[in-house]
Amino acid sequence: MEKILLGIDIGGTKCAVILGVVDASGELTVRDRIRFDTLPVAQTLDRIVSCIEEITDKNGVKPKQVAAIGISCGGPLDSRRGVILSPPNLPGWDNIEIVALLEKKFGVRTAIQNDANACALAEWKFGAGRGTRNMVFMTFGTGLGAGLILNGQLYPGTNDNGGELGHIRLSDFGPVGYGKAGSFEGFCSGSGIAQMARTRISEKLQMGEKPAMCPSADLLDTVTAATVAEWANKGDRLALEIFETSGTYLGKGLSLVIDILNPEVIVIGSIYARCENLLASPANRVIEREALPLARRVCRVVPAGLGEAIGDIAALSVAANIL
Repeated sequence: MEKILLGIDIGGTKCAVILGVVDASGELTVRDRIRFDTLPVAQTLDRIVSCIEEITDKNGVKPKQVAAIGISCGGPLDSRRGVILSPPNLPGWDNIEIVALLEKKFGVRTAIQNDANACALAEWKFGAGRGTRNMVFMTFGTGLGAGLILNGQLYPGTNDNGGELGHIRLSDFGPVGYGKAGSFEGFCSGSGIAQMARTRISEKLQMGEKPAMCPSADLLDTVTAATVAEWANKGDRLALEIFETSGTYLGKGLSLVIDILNPEVIVIGSIYARCENLLASPANRVIEREALPLARRVCRVVPAGLGEAIGDIAALSVAANIL
């Protein structure tokens, strides 16, 4: 029997309400979505409620037919109490009891998870980690977030801080991520790759060289991880060196994860999924050298499987995880 789910994706600039259906075989289909700009908190909450009413009415669904509502939102939050706790990208969202609000309004079981945990559920239930019991998901986007699936269930930690891998320090010096120089996020994120590129380019410019991807100091602020990837794929030596560094530190971080958690699969999204050809080889060389052999042999490192659909599926996966 199919189950109707609602997902709510709350972001710093955009939000979405998604209607999905899980069939008897466990396959998820996104039926409809409504996207809208994130507004001040009271207006956004009102818009979420009105969009739920709009999307269910449009699709001929009554609230009592909805099996669960799932919310994906940036942290910090308290998933057990269903409260959003002042996320830095959502000013004014202080102690918002969103789960209680929606359960009272619609009479439907509701849950919330931070966006990394929601994406971990999505890749585990419907993506590259499907069929596993022990999986690690890593974002590798603007920052480095992570979600843990351990013994067949999401592990959020004692107060929703489990899996903050980006904060691990891999070197005393290096690009800054999570407010920490040399962190996992510093070396393995879009912002970190851009930092490394700007530093290396500045060194070259000071030596009188003009790197092809940025021949002038006036252009330094325009250099992004996408810029570096574009030039690396053209064979530019400096860009390839930057990705070699990022991949090497990715291997160091993953070796720690493999040794500590002994997962079956590590699923990595965003930049890794797009640049696996540049990052996998240096990472695998380090993993081969540093990770425990028995743990290494049972662990696969793979790109995320859900692509651009992961935001919608993540919110619906939080709902599916209730069932």
